Amino acid sequence: MKTPARFLPSTLIFLTAMLVASPSFALTAREIMEKSDKLPQPKTTLSDVGMKIVTGKDAVDKEFTLQAMRLGKNDTRALITFTKPSKIKLLTHTHPDREDDQWLMMTSGKAKRITSSGKDKSFVNSHFCYEDLSSRKLDDYDYKLLAPKKVLGTDCHVVEAVRKKGVQVYDKVVLYVRTSDWFVLKVDFYKDGKYSKTLENFDIRTVDGIITPHRMVMTMADTSERTELTVRSVTYNGPMALSTFNKEALR
Repeated sequence: MKTPARFLPSTLIFLTAMLVASPSFALTAREIMEKSDKLPQPKTTLSDVGMKIVTGKDAVDKEFTLQAMRLGKNDTRALITFTKPSKIKLLTHTHPDREDDQWLMMTSGKAKRITSSGKDKSFVNSHFCYEDLSSRKLDDYDYKLLAPKKVLGTDCHVVEAVRKKGVQVYDKVVLYVRTSDWFVLKVDFYKDGKYSKTLENFDIRTVDGIITPHRMVMTMADTSERTELTVRSVTYNGPMALSTFNKEALR
């Protein structure tokens, strides 16, 4: 299972419908997520992104570039490089058969590995944690179909996903999947048995055949706190060297 922000490792991530489908009313929750998971993804991504972190009346602006390469199903590389206000890098290697690897280079120039116990920590003081920037695998969850709802005036399937194996930050997530094209429009996150936060996708466009949200908002249960991501530019399937994603790239 992928998170909506699909330009990120799981990220951040950009999908299109399968051609043959049984009638929507007959689909199971698992089948809906399989359709979403099988929508086309780019081989490579290069994107410039603005980040606004809002806490009460205070706001902090940051900027980063994202480079990502898809090597195979559940096998990707991604490098986030902050250009404002400070130089911080996050390198992620996702794997089809084991937990993702993540390394963070701080402004001091020192790189540290993000351990399993650190997946729930805030990423650069935003309302995204490292788990949010990791991959999701369909078989790691049990699915349940809930009553359909409209999100931003759009008909959506509603799927509850409960993590059954692997590192777990959230008890469950509830996904709102557009009936028109299987794109995940919204995700509710639950932690320690309580509602924690919501990710919503806005300004959704199709770029080179890839469904791409150009604005993503993660809003905490306390709605005075949120992080907004704005995609300023994005290029898919351009040339990119695999060496970009070596650990040496953090230096």
